[in-house]
Amino acid sequence: MSTAVEAAATLPFAMEFGRPATTVTPLARGAGLEFHIPLLAGAAREELFPGVARAQPVSGLQLFTSGDLLLGCATETVVEEGQLALQTQDLYRRILTAARGHHLYRIWNYIPRINALSAGLENYRAFCQGRSLAFEAEAGAGFPRVLPSASGVGTADGCLSVVFVAGHADPRHVENPEQVPAYRYPLEHGPRPPSFCRATVVPLAGRTLGFISGTAAIKGHHSVAPGDLSAQLDCTLDNLRLISVAAGFEENLGADRKLSRHIKVYLRHAEDLKAVQTQLEQTLVKPTDHVTYLQADICRAELTVEIEVTLIS
Repeated sequence: MSTAVEAAATLPFAMEFGRPATTVTPLARGAGLEFHIPLLAGAAREELFPGVARAQPVSGLQLFTSGDLLLGCATETVVEEGQLALQTQDLYRRILTAARGHHLYRIWNYIPRINALSAGLENYRAFCQGRSLAFEAEAGAGFPRVLPSASGVGTADGCLSVVFVAGHADPRHVENPEQVPAYRYPLEHGPRPPSFCRATVVPLAGRTLGFISGTAAIKGHHSVAPGDLSAQLDCTLDNLRLISVAAGFEENLGADRKLSRHIKVYLRHAEDLKAVQTQLEQTLVKPTDHVTYLQADICRAELTVEIEVTLIS
């Protein structure tokens, strides 16, 4: 696989929300994806890597390099009923092929109608099935040891979209001591468990990347307080505290360090914005943080809020 740079000029790599359609970002605007996901508050554009060079696309994937990092993205329409698992498996096969020779650090997944049933299987569970089979085919039965941090939330359109970050430096994958690793969930959560770790920490020359996966109100492998926003937000914040400690960022997600903190908050119900925003500004968010609030369905129908964090030093 060649990632030869096509041009010396660098581009900002970003995810942009609240757009009229989900699409690959036009080169005139930079690199990355634009999403048809409602923006409720905060910044529409999350620019994690300001300077990337375009690399040769491979198998429908847009690829970019930034130093030793490989970044990629793809979006495609899911057109056939009951085919999401197979389409996911094929997309992940192409991602894993493109990323050979690198360690995967972080994957963002946006899944069409995530809680809807298709051919008798919830779309999220079909997605997890395809993703797991692709990882197993690439890395063998021991594939959980290489699973990166990730998130998976819903979109109202028919696009399956993925953004990933990989690199050469050895990552440290981290779990929450009060949660069963997602890749060990029992069959009650679907034919294949979700394939991700709770956080990934990457030491680079003179800097650190911290990727905290999408975090919600789950203890063990059970959802907490179904439908209760306040209780779920409290549980989510407790899980973020626990994973922050496990990842080496103290209890406050590195709030006392000189870090760039990017926080995305996904809300199932737009009317919950004010209550969530008020509590997060009192407990989590600093004025210097880059924060985005989005309306999106969560991986389990009973969950109302999910929060992810990216830390860059």
